[in-house]
Amino acid sequence: MSVNLLAINVGNSRTQLGVFLDGELVDDRTLAHEAEDAELSDALTQLHERLKEAEDPAVYLASVNEPAAERLAELAHQATGKRVQRMEQDVPIPIGRQLDAEAIAGEDRLLNAAGAYDRLNEACIIVDAGTALTVDFVDGDGTFHGGAILPGARMMLDALHKRTAALPKVELSEPAEPIGHNTEEAMRTGTVVGLRGAVRELVERYATFFGAFPKVIATGGDAEMLFGQYELIEVIVPELTLRGMAAARRHQTQPEE
Repeated sequence: MSVNLLAINVGNSRTQLGVFLDGELVDDRTLAHEAEDAELSDALTQLHERLKEAEDPAVYLASVNEPAAERLAELAHQATGKRVQRMEQDVPIPIGRQLDAEAIAGEDRLLNAAGAYDRLNEACIIVDAGTALTVDFVDGDGTFHGGAILPGARMMLDALHKRTAALPKVELSEPAEPIGHNTEEAMRTGTVVGLRGAVRELVERYATFFGAFPKVIATGGDAEMLFGQYELIEVIVPELTLRGMAAARRHQTQPEE
């Protein structure tokens, strides 16, 4: 059975929507949580219309933000008339896990791992640059081992502003020069170069653990700005979480594969 899916990924600050027809992502959109219900409903209705003639379409929702997820689930049900299936609650994420017994990994991290392994079919490291920045490891058998969680770039800049008396509010952008010659540029340099350095150190540690250098794939709203020209990252896939949801749909409908 083909994968025909409306995928809804509710993050900390934004919601990503995507439509898969016959397993291919044909449309995707990102909306801020501040968007009005009408705007979100219109987007959901328009995307679901793409599935009108599709065989056995489904609606999946993943979330790391439960209050926002409840709102999106209700809007999605109203817009599509379909039951909204929740990741992990209704649909398992198709990735092995080697974690502490009490550990609960975020759905976004597990879906990114599933999407990356589904794409590469080999050991890999996933860097997700969003509100938080995560660096996770998946081995060659498709087992998620966890990784590291850091403050995201915008969170770092915001914390510097809010938790000091004199540091200004600074927008995220590529530092103009290697050395910051004013306060704003020094903050940008510390944030951007610091995160790149942290990712490099973590990748090297994971490679030592694995005994080889895995491919590194990046995703998240700030991935292009932070890693678009960074040689450590092999590919940036903005819709990686959605692709993990499509992999879950395929496993749900064709479990023997």
